[in-house]
Amino acid sequence: MKSKTKEQGLFLFGIAICFSVAGLSVFAEKLIPGGLLGASIIALFSGTIINSFFHPAWIKPALKFASKKILKAAIVLLGASLSITTIMSVGKMTFFVMIFTFAMCFGGGYFVRKFFGLNWKLSNLISAGTGICGGSAIAAIAPVIDADDKDIAFAMSSTFLFDMVMIALYPLMGKALGMTDIAYGIWAGTSVNDTASVVASGYAFSEIAGDFATMVKLTRTIAIIPTVLVFAYIGTRMKQKELKAANNGKKVNMVKIIPWFICGFLLLAILNSVGCIPVAASGIIKSTSKFLMVTALAAIGLGTSITDFKKAGLKPMFYGITIDTLVTLTALVVIWFMGLM
Repeated sequence: MKSKTKEQGLFLFGIAICFSVAGLSVFAEKLIPGGLLGASIIALFSGTIINSFFHPAWIKPALKFASKKILKAAIVLLGASLSITTIMSVGKMTFFVMIFTFAMCFGGGYFVRKFFGLNWKLSNLISAGTGICGGSAIAAIAPVIDADDKDIAFAMSSTFLFDMVMIALYPLMGKALGMTDIAYGIWAGTSVNDTASVVASGYAFSEIAGDFATMVKLTRTIAIIPTVLVFAYIGTRMKQKELKAANNGKKVNMVKIIPWFICGFLLLAILNSVGCIPVAASGIIKSTSKFLMVTALAAIGLGTSITDFKKAGLKPMFYGITIDTLVTLTALVVIWFMGLM
């Protein structure tokens, strides 16, 4: 009995550590000018550094719970901040650009993955982060394909590094190319990864470009919904095949392998789209979702060591840089063909 009580106490203490790292990361984010470094990345890297000095065996159950269960709860709540009606606010021209960038991320990504020899889960996490909305997309897709925590960490790092470079280069390239505010807003909004990075690179060009880039980015975020559904289907099919092979072809219980938390995510997205969730409540739920996501990433960081990054090598980074560069060029070419430059 004492042993069980001790285990429960250590489990709660481990969860408290995850929440503490998340809280400190949110605080640190506010201290960084322009929001250039998001709380998610701070939590991930802070956890990784802490893991280099502090990695007791007793904390593993808490880390597993936070990186899986709390992450799923964050994704369910994320649905309350998505509204399909947002799509109508930026016009059809944005979707035309996004169709090509998504095709490059996932279609082109397939061939780039083969070249670098990455596993399909890691490569698609990076592609989702690049094509949709950085860390949020990576975190949303990871559970439905049973991605390894280390793959999540590698994918987050890859998209983050590209964004840091692009925040400085995008405004300079846009001005060198003589882009209009609208053209630049579409370009930054469809090819820079994380929301904070889109805002930073957009307003560095002009206020109008920043406003438009932010709207484009919010519309692009809606793509999380169909993308998660597609990967949920793929993940479920793969689990089904694996279980059939393990059970010598016997029937598989689909109820057990379907990612049901996606139903909660979709339900909240639909309710928000039809106006059933008040704006104030949606804001609170979004903030809660973001904090829980930061907590889950803190847990992933606490379970990932710097040695893991060394073992992975430079391939994930090169893959991410290649995909990001191709998306940047694709968006630029499509905007040019549309006559917006």
